[in-house]
Amino acid sequence: MSTIHLQDFKFSIPLSIRWNDLDPLNHVNNVYYFEYFQMGRGYYMPTACPKWDWTKHMFVIAHIECDYFKELKLTAAKPTIKLRTSLLGAKSFEIEYLITSFDKENNEVIHAKGKSVQVLIDTTLGKSIEIPNWLREAIMDYEPAL
Repeated sequence: MSTIHLQDFKFSIPLSIRWNDLDPLNHVNNVYYFEYFQMGRGYYMPTACPKWDWTKHMFVIAHIECDYFKELKLTAAKPTIKLRTSLLGAKSFEIEYLITSFDKENNEVIHAKGKSVQVLIDTTLGKSIEIPNWLREAIMDYEPAL
């Protein structure tokens, strides 16, 4: 695992693990991590860019991945999803994700790390578009490590 700096992840929200997310081994099934990433994006975008409006602006996921490090259980203490924009291109941007909780010694534990590539689209034309300056500037202001 490459070095992960938790302080680079400015945005985080509590994660609600549902009974339905568990598999027969009593831990969160791998497919639900992608759903957690999606929930995180839903809150991250308007936080990082206050002008973001889901009814007017849209992107598609061009790539998504997840590396699993430690099982996540229903009893995890303070499960959290953390997000950050890690790369801005001309028409796409990359978001990194961390799923964390706290162990019995109150140390933050990383359960999984993910990454997705979003491509901005014009929904009326069905085509990719350049990242507008207002979005680029908002994300760069929100993510000083970028």
